[in-house]
Amino acid sequence: MNLIVSPVGADADLRAALEDLKLGRYLATRDLLRRTGPHWALRTIRSQLLTVGAGEPGIFKTWRDEEPDNPDAAMMWARVLTRAALTAHRTGREPQVVARAAGLARQACHRARALLPACPVPCVDLLQLTQLPFDPQAFDPYAPARGLQWDTLKDPGMPHRGPWPLWMEINQRHPGNREGHHRMREYFWHRSGEPAAAMNYACWLTTGGTLNPELLLMPLYALMDIYRQRHGDGRGGALQFWQTAQVRHYACKAYEDWFALVPPIEYEWLPLSDLSHLAHALVACGEDQRAAHVFEAMGPYVTPQPWQDINASLGRSRDWRDEFLRVRTSVLRAPVWR
Repeated sequence: MNLIVSPVGADADLRAALEDLKLGRYLATRDLLRRTGPHWALRTIRSQLLTVGAGEPGIFKTWRDEEPDNPDAAMMWARVLTRAALTAHRTGREPQVVARAAGLARQACHRARALLPACPVPCVDLLQLTQLPFDPQAFDPYAPARGLQWDTLKDPGMPHRGPWPLWMEINQRHPGNREGHHRMREYFWHRSGEPAAAMNYACWLTTGGTLNPELLLMPLYALMDIYRQRHGDGRGGALQFWQTAQVRHYACKAYEDWFALVPPIEYEWLPLSDLSHLAHALVACGEDQRAAHVFEAMGPYVTPQPWQDINASLGRSRDWRDEFLRVRTSVLRAPVWR
C-alpha cells in the first residue's frame, strides 16, 4: 500500500473541505458542517481537523463576518482563536499578548455557545484555554455561582484538582466526548509540568470513568508524554519503556474492549491518531497479530505521531515514514490467526 500521511484518513468529504479552505474558500466547509449536524463526535473531530489543516485562518473570520449568526461559522472562529492563544503562549509571546489572545478566544467561545447551546465544541475550547497560565475559573462563565469547590470532583478515585465544571459541561452535552477528555489530560500535563497527574487521569477513565470506549486509548497517550519526557533526548532505556506489562495491559485492553468490537465497515470513521498509537503500542510490546488487524484498519493512512518522535528519540537515520513502512510490512507479512 502507498502511504498517505494525513490525520483526515478516509473522510473524503473532510479532505475536500480542507482543499477548498486552502484555496481561500469556505463554502465546502459550511456545507460539510451543515451535513454533519448534531453528530457531536463527528462535529468535534471534523472541526478540530479543519482548524489545524486549513492553512490561512483568516478565511474563518471572513465567513464569520459574512454570516455572523451562523453557529458553524462562530464555532470555527472560536476554534481558530483558541488555537492562536495556545500557540502564542507556547512560542513565548509576551504575557499581555497571550492574555489578549485568550480574552478574544473566550469571547468567541461564549458567542458560539450562545448560538448553539447544545454543541459541546465551545466548551471543549474553553477547557483547552485552561492550559494557559491564568486562573482556570476565568474561562467558566458560571464560576461565581458554582460554589467554593469549583475545582474538585466528588469522586474518591479522582483526587486531582482541575477545571472539572467545564469537563462536566462537555459531558452534559456529549457524554464521553473524545477531545474534551484529551483536553483534560493535557491540562494536567501542561499545568503541572509532570505527566503523573495526566497518567492518573487516564487510568481513572479506564476503570469506569468513561462511557466512550475510544477513551481506553488515553493511557497510551499519557505513556507517550512520559516517554517524551524521559527519552525524547535519546537517553537510554527507550526501547525497554514499551516492553513492559503496563504497556501490554493498556494496549490489549484498548484492543479488546474498543477496537475488536468495532465492525470493519466503521473503520474509516475511527480516529486515525488512535489507530496509530494503538498499532505502535501493540508492535512495541510484541502483540504483532493484534497490530496487524489495526494496520489493516488504517489502510494507507497514518499520522506522524507517535512514529516521528519514537524514530527521532532512537536516533534512527532513516525517515520515520520509511521506518513505519518497514514495521507495517513486517507485521502484515507474518501469519495472522483470526
